[in-house]
Amino acid sequence: MTGVSAVEKPLSIGPLSLSIPVVLAPMAGITNTAFRRLCREYGAGLYVSEMITSRALVERTPTSMRLIKHHESETPRSIQLYGVDPATVSEAVAFLVGENLCDHIDLNFGCPVPKVTKKGGGAALPWKKSLFRQIVEGAVASAGDIPVTVKMRKGIDDNHLTFMEAGKAAEGAGVASLALHARTASQYYSGKADWDAIGELKSSISSIPVLGNGDIWKAEDALAMAAQSDCDGVVVGRGCLGRPWLFGDLQEAFRGSEKRYRPGVAEVARAFRRHAELLVEFFDGEEDRACRDIRKHVAWYFKGYPVGGDLRARLATVESLQQLDDFLGELDYDAEYPGDGVEGPRGRQGSPKKTALPENWLDSQELSSAQRSALHLAEVDSSGG
Repeated sequence: MTGVSAVEKPLSIGPLSLSIPVVLAPMAGITNTAFRRLCREYGAGLYVSEMITSRALVERTPTSMRLIKHHESETPRSIQLYGVDPATVSEAVAFLVGENLCDHIDLNFGCPVPKVTKKGGGAALPWKKSLFRQIVEGAVASAGDIPVTVKMRKGIDDNHLTFMEAGKAAEGAGVASLALHARTASQYYSGKADWDAIGELKSSISSIPVLGNGDIWKAEDALAMAAQSDCDGVVVGRGCLGRPWLFGDLQEAFRGSEKRYRPGVAEVARAFRRHAELLVEFFDGEEDRACRDIRKHVAWYFKGYPVGGDLRARLATVESLQQLDDFLGELDYDAEYPGDGVEGPRGRQGSPKKTALPENWLDSQELSSAQRSALHLAEVDSSGG
């Protein structure tokens, strides 16, 4: 598969057929039902939930039960699951499948957050080869006909790469696709994604699709990644923060069209207000809670637009939909799309750092007895990778 015409083809993930090869990456506190529904209003794709901790799901905690809910308009229903204990992950998968709560399950092995990796979870876990294989094999067995996929990073750092071996193990375990965030855990979100690594993985995997993730800020980036790496599809994370219409651009691009959204202030304000409305619904009518949540999106939506600092500050402290309407009414709705200032990187980036790991984690690629007994502590809520 090479160039634009090839990636116009639909993407099949097990029995699921996507009209365009685009997946929304799980992002903690972002990819809830409200944001997923908003993105769907612009374009097609597979829209994945926030990361759900398997232990919390097995214990039926209120937060996990709320996060796995999908609106009736959401099809297929996709949930990302995080876990470090094969039995717990398998039990969580069996629950989701048995209760008909999803159509697709993604396993997170990409989280670089220190409080996860320092206990052996996330991007640190594939280093332990047998543990990784046991988790994936158990999840696939429990899922039955529901496709299970894996999202991972290149490895812990440049001296401890895991993506090639983990990719082959996951393929052998029967996953339906692989997604590679082409950074190491130590890179966090800094620097440039290594799209050549995506191509390297793709060249070694013959039976399932390989998707690329990292540095897709606009539709043209997705086409460039596909052309450079020969990947079967793309996973979009931070590039869509405050830009749900990116999925409309991606849909057009993968269909060979040059049509793109170039929203002026009026369209941005409409999308922001719609997002807030959907959050109210997601939080069961708790308008104050929804307004607290929408505050963190202000800088992303209005990046590069002519919105004064005072108004931005007030939007970031909004307390009700009526107050939100009042603030939005102060915008210049005639202001057009301002150009490159609204494009480019957004969201957290950070800087390279030594990955926090359990004691002696790198000494062996198999678990010690002490490491195995401590793994249950790694099941904490945090960001996807």
